[in-house]
Amino acid sequence: MSVRAVPGTDNARGQRLPRSARRAQLLEAAQAAFVESGYHAAAMDDIADRAGVSKPVLYQHFPGKLELYLALLDKHSEALEQLVREALASTHDNKERVYATIAAYFDFVSRDGAAFRLIFESDLTNESAVRNRLDAVGLVCAEAVAEVIAEDTGLTDEDASLLGMALTGLAQVSARHWLAQGSDVPKDEAALLMGALAWRGLGSFPKVGGEGS
Repeated sequence: MSVRAVPGTDNARGQRLPRSARRAQLLEAAQAAFVESGYHAAAMDDIADRAGVSKPVLYQHFPGKLELYLALLDKHSEALEQLVREALASTHDNKERVYATIAAYFDFVSRDGAAFRLIFESDLTNESAVRNRLDAVGLVCAEAVAEVIAEDTGLTDEDASLLGMALTGLAQVSARHWLAQGSDVPKDEAALLMGALAWRGLGSFPKVGGEGS
């Protein structure tokens, strides 16, 4: 079997790397395998080959395939949450906040390596540890949006939570559809279009203590 090394890594088996660098290398190889083949079809042999290491080296870092998958979910869930929180903190103008939040999802699905497939299109949702992580990242992002909505509109937490989930759901579904269709609409223009749709609804709620939305 030929060795398919991850770009930017040394292809020689047994190459000594710092533990953190080796772990990153293995995760990159595992991500490529999971995205290409899905969890069930991806094999530890294949992941080791992609990383250019022996299976014993792979097992030194990850006891099994599930641990690799969960580590990737944690990594990319944190990345998505960070994008959403950065978008919300990027401005005090709520219209621009809506646009920025939706753009964060378009940016996430456009990242190299198609990590979004692990978060939004996982084929392992029957595994409780996976399902819990996927539910958590969706809820965390929606609640981050809901906090801003509740603070600025005076809506109840329950109402704001529904709106937060609606906005993040709109963002991720439209971003995935845009990518899957290979749309001729540029990414920034597509995000603005969806932002305009969302703002038509959210902007109708009066802002507490001030004029406008």
